[in-house]
Amino acid sequence: MTPVIVWGGTGQARVLREALGTTARIVAVFDNREIPSPFADVPIFRGERGLEDWRASYAGPHPVTACVAIGGAHGADRLAMQRMLEVRGYPPLTVVHPRAFVAADAHLGRGCQVLAMAAVCTGARLGDATIVNTSASVDHDCALGAGVHVGPGARLAGEVVVDDGVFIGAGAVVLPRVRIGAHATVGAGAVVTRDVPEGTTVIGTPARPHDFLQKRDDA
Repeated sequence: MTPVIVWGGTGQARVLREALGTTARIVAVFDNREIPSPFADVPIFRGERGLEDWRASYAGPHPVTACVAIGGAHGADRLAMQRMLEVRGYPPLTVVHPRAFVAADAHLGRGCQVLAMAAVCTGARLGDATIVNTSASVDHDCALGAGVHVGPGARLAGEVVVDDGVFIGAGAVVLPRVRIGAHATVGAGAVVTRDVPEGTTVIGTPARPHDFLQKRDDA
């Protein structure tokens, strides 16, 4: 089995281990916080210093790959950590759960994670370090940038464009040919019927900017 290190020691790490199945083996976990390891049989180390200490002591016979277990609206952090690990000689591993569907002509960037029951359909393109979470779907010819996170059960219809660093909450729906600007956030359960500007948070059905809805409620 391929040896893997994981950066991030909470729930996403456990999800990744289950997704890896028997194809890879997690040999160490790293986190910037003082927290216990998510696995009784895998040690955890703190920060980049811990990585260097582990690196000096590891004597496994096979090259080591890396996964970044940082989810949510932290796409930029996920990308930065992935690049840091790659510079140190740990290339990112793209993970596809055995019970996920990825079309033969879909493209997955480096370090993508497609989790249980998720679907990435024909012609779809995912940028580096993008997560398609449990039971989410990315339909035909969608184009997702780097560091995107599509939350559990979210649905992207055909030809949707999602720019870098976007977070799409659980159960959200994005209608065909909509564009979501970089670092925007789509709230859980929102139905997005029109383009979302860069850096905007939208919520509701149909989705509207959070600030707009707050002002309307205060009026």
